[in-house]
Amino acid sequence: MMAQTNGELPYYEIPEYHEASYTANSVAARMIDGLGFRYYWATESLRDEDLNFKPSETGRATIETIAHIYGLSKFIRNSVLSDNKDTNKSELAFEVMRKQTLLNLKVVSEVLYNTDVPFQLENTEVPFWNIISGPISDALWHCGQVVLLRRSSGNPFNSKVNLFSGSVDE
Repeated sequence: MMAQTNGELPYYEIPEYHEASYTANSVAARMIDGLGFRYYWATESLRDEDLNFKPSETGRATIETIAHIYGLSKFIRNSVLSDNKDTNKSELAFEVMRKQTLLNLKVVSEVLYNTDVPFQLENTEVPFWNIISGPISDALWHCGQVVLLRRSSGNPFNSKVNLFSGSVDE
C-alpha cells in the first residue's frame, strides 16, 4: 500500500489497487477509496472562514456541505455493513466529523476488499446500484463543491495532490 501514515486519518494517498482481478467488490471498494482521497484533500487545512463561507445568502455554507457528506458516508456504511454501523446522531465538530467520514469510507472499502464472497447486491438495505448512483456519486459531487467553496474563500486546493494517481507530489 502507498503511504497512509499521515497521523491517524486514512486517504492521505489512495491505497494501491489489488492486481488479482476486477470483481464487483474491488471496483466498489476502489470507488470508495477515490471518494475518500478526494474528501481528504477537499477538507484538509480548512480554516474557520472556509467552513463558514457561503457563496450566497441562500447557499449552503461549506460546513453544511461537509455535514451532508458525512451523512452520505453514514448511509453508505449503514447500507453496506450488516453490523458495525455508524449510529451517531449528535452534531459533531468539524475535525471529528471529517475523521468519522474518512473512517466510514475506509471501513466500507476494507469490508468490500476483504470479503471473499462476492458482494450480494440483493442483501443490502437498498439496491447497491442505487448506492453507487445515489450517495457515492452525490458525495463525489459535493467534494467538488467543497473544493470550489474553499477556493472562493481564498484557500485553494493543494496543487501537489494528483487526483489521477491518488498520490501527493512531494
